[in-house]
Amino acid sequence: MLTAVRAIVFDLDGTLVDSLADIIAHLNAALVDHGLPARDADEIASYVGHGADQLVMRAVPRADQVAAVLATFRARYRSRPVIDSCVYAGLPAVLDALVPRYRLAVLSNKPHELTLDVCAALLARWPFAVIAGARADRPRKPDPQALIDVARELDEDITACALVGDTEVDVQTARAAGAPSVGVAWGLRSLDVLVAAGPDHLVHAPNELATLFAVQPLQPH
Repeated sequence: MLTAVRAIVFDLDGTLVDSLADIIAHLNAALVDHGLPARDADEIASYVGHGADQLVMRAVPRADQVAAVLATFRARYRSRPVIDSCVYAGLPAVLDALVPRYRLAVLSNKPHELTLDVCAALLARWPFAVIAGARADRPRKPDPQALIDVARELDEDITACALVGDTEVDVQTARAAGAPSVGVAWGLRSLDVLVAAGPDHLVHAPNELATLFAVQPLQPH
């Protein structure tokens, strides 16, 4: 099971943080800025997980529009990284319970500076030892090296690092790296897509994540 795990690496969007509303707002504003049609929420949710460039690439009609829209999207997001984003309900108590027993990290395909900004705004309460977003000089998920690099920064064997995420990208990353994977069903992908990816473990609510890692969250008074 997960008895050998000493570190837990979390995806960000759709796993720790419900950020879809902000992603939709910034992407659609960027599209409209360039005279392009806005996309609906379900479309955008299906695009998230592969990085900002892939997000924009899927949202615009032509390849020659990507660079301009991407620059506007990033500028808008940097200016207001957290508007409606929040930590998923039930997770704060679970993170509190995990901290004494595990080292925690974040591995996201969101641009690195935005990842840092969102984590600073919403996750500063917890001691994440590594926070890694997408950078031009580093591989991104599902390249296994992205997770291997985080494990190295944590000074842990890859098999002792569980990757927790809400998309097939996270499951593929963990599998390729040789790490255990945990799929969370409250995120951006449908349950069917997540199940089809074949995570080693699947949880439907934060309390199930606590049970999987053998911790007991404190109940709020």
